[in-house]
Amino acid sequence: MKKTLVTIVLVLVAVAAHQQSAQSQAQPSAPAGQPAQSQPQAQPSAPAGQPAPAQKKEIKDPAEYNAYVGAVQQKDPAAKISGLEAFLQQYPNSVMKEDALELLMVSYQQTNNGAKMSDAAQRLLQANPNNVRALALLAYTDRASQKWPDAEKYAIQGLQALPNMAKGEGISDADFAKQKTQLAGLLNGVAGFSALQLKEYPNAEKYLRAAVEGDPNNLENVYPLALAYLSATPPDNQNGLFFIARAVNLAKDPAGKDQITKFGLSRYKKFHGSDEGWTQLLAQTATTTLPPAGFAIKEYVPPTPAEQAADLVKTKAPKEMTFAEWELVLSQGKPEDAEKVWSAIKGVSLQMEGQVMKASSTKLEIAASQDDIDQKRADISLEMTGTIPARLMPKEGATLDFEGTPVSYEPNPFVMTMNKGALLTKAAPAPAKKPPVRRKPAAH
Repeated sequence: MKKTLVTIVLVLVAVAAHQQSAQSQAQPSAPAGQPAQSQPQAQPSAPAGQPAPAQKKEIKDPAEYNAYVGAVQQKDPAAKISGLEAFLQQYPNSVMKEDALELLMVSYQQTNNGAKMSDAAQRLLQANPNNVRALALLAYTDRASQKWPDAEKYAIQGLQALPNMAKGEGISDADFAKQKTQLAGLLNGVAGFSALQLKEYPNAEKYLRAAVEGDPNNLENVYPLALAYLSATPPDNQNGLFFIARAVNLAKDPAGKDQITKFGLSRYKKFHGSDEGWTQLLAQTATTTLPPAGFAIKEYVPPTPAEQAADLVKTKAPKEMTFAEWELVLSQGKPEDAEKVWSAIKGVSLQMEGQVMKASSTKLEIAASQDDIDQKRADISLEMTGTIPARLMPKEGATLDFEGTPVSYEPNPFVMTMNKGALLTKAAPAPAKKPPVRRKPAAH
């Protein structure tokens, strides 16, 4: 995840805290020995369905006020940390406690103290369990540390609290809306990516899709969203292939782009059956950020064995077929297709190669198709014309050339019976010719 995402959170914290502190600093301190008399101003009621505006925060105790303002006015982060920690220790129930803790998070980050920054966020959640900025910061840091369950938990909690996040004083409606949009994008991205790592694919799809709809050009959400769709059971290939093509377009690093392209094309071919249409999909997703209405990639449905057998008989003569193709037609084809092949090979002496599964002096059980060889299952029963001499007896597992005449077959499980069996011996290779003798030229 980009470093800028945590920066967004901390900037939002700093802006909000700065505006709150500016409001506090604008208040005149009370005369010595007298409490401030200002009262919270009445706030207009919020429209139905929207969070109520935050009540104006006012520090009534001059000493508390001066301690807070003195801390937040520090320019040096270390000095600000010292002042804020002292303020929080002295005034643990201050109305400005939440604001002070938010500023403390920023200050620890500015000093590159990640542990203390996270500690401040945890303290902030103790003060307000629904503080969205603290939840976003913890979600991000746990994602960076690959603490996927915690990252997902904080991100989802942040999303739940986001609609009721109070708008601080001095923040315009436009700026507040922008802050909420940025926080929603970060939280959805963390929740979705964490869910993907946990193989919680429905959650990954839900939150990453929301993140992508908010920012369609962020590769760090688009690519994981594609993976979430393609990794689900069953996979959502329509959405997954759209977003993997979109990720190809967004990738800038050549190595990363090549890796995404290879993966996307392999998944496209697996689903569609070929690469036809892939180039057009890349062109479409270069300018289209989300699948349009009616978007669909045609799924390849492989032919059934019977359909394969029928196509084979139409395109190939029986005597040109391999033994595996005969087996397909005779075991899976329509009766008329099987009859066409069988009538062409029955009673015809054939010379073939196979692997011995079992051997006796008068009968060999042989596997001739690669599938049956892999399964170590005989698909030919060869009855020999005579007794095989002991010195020529083939060993089980050996490959041999043989001759036989088909006389019958069983379609399922397929076994072809042949008689007039004979072992064939390969001719010895011709001796290599000696190269002509070349003499060195005579010295002159």
